[in-house]
Amino acid sequence: MNESRRVEIGYYSDVLCIWAYVAQIKLDQIRQHFGAQALIQCHYLTIFGDTETKIVSGWQARGGFDAYNRHVRSIAETYDYVAVHPRIWLDCRPPSSLGCHLFLKAVELLQATGVIPAESQAQWRHRTTVEEAAWRLRLAFFRDCENVAEFDLQLAIAAQLGIPAPELRQEIESGRAYSALSADLELKDKMRIEGSPTLVLNQGRQKLYGNLGYNVIEANIHELLEQPGDRASWC
Repeated sequence: MNESRRVEIGYYSDVLCIWAYVAQIKLDQIRQHFGAQALIQCHYLTIFGDTETKIVSGWQARGGFDAYNRHVRSIAETYDYVAVHPRIWLDCRPPSSLGCHLFLKAVELLQATGVIPAESQAQWRHRTTVEEAAWRLRLAFFRDCENVAEFDLQLAIAAQLGIPAPELRQEIESGRAYSALSADLELKDKMRIEGSPTLVLNQGRQKLYGNLGYNVIEANIHELLEQPGDRASWC
């Protein structure tokens, strides 16, 4: 494998998606295994833009929020490396994931402008600041049953990570974070992303959607590192 080659990976997810919460360990493994050869760019899509409508309409026949609580807990029980609060989606129901995604795009913009470091950090399992912020939002919701849609909670996470609140607010209030989030939503449609989480490789030619095993993801990355270029028309 040529150490000078790089693979760009688009990662599309919703903060409130249980499968994206479970999949974090795979992103961490990609960084650990491939290091700088895997360039991960996080994007956010709207699965839980309106949680009340989504869960009530989608799960009403099966028992509504009670049934969805059991569904989420049953998924988590399969994976001993994640924790889910027993009252998830019952005691705390964030109205929407959009505010979380807006917050994360603001953090991403601060990285891009050099206000906060853009490099991966060893103390966060080599996640970048925005990736760590996304992970802490997911922990706050799934593990601690907190309303991550509240901006005060998002600011508390920002403070933990050393993200300055005035600059963060400015990215949101100026409209720049809204623009960045809109670009993500347009890119989701352009790439025809089906759901959360989805990994996109090879300029959109390879899409790995859903609860795929890490070995499948690793094999796809290895293939691109060993044989880069436009391989769609080899025949």
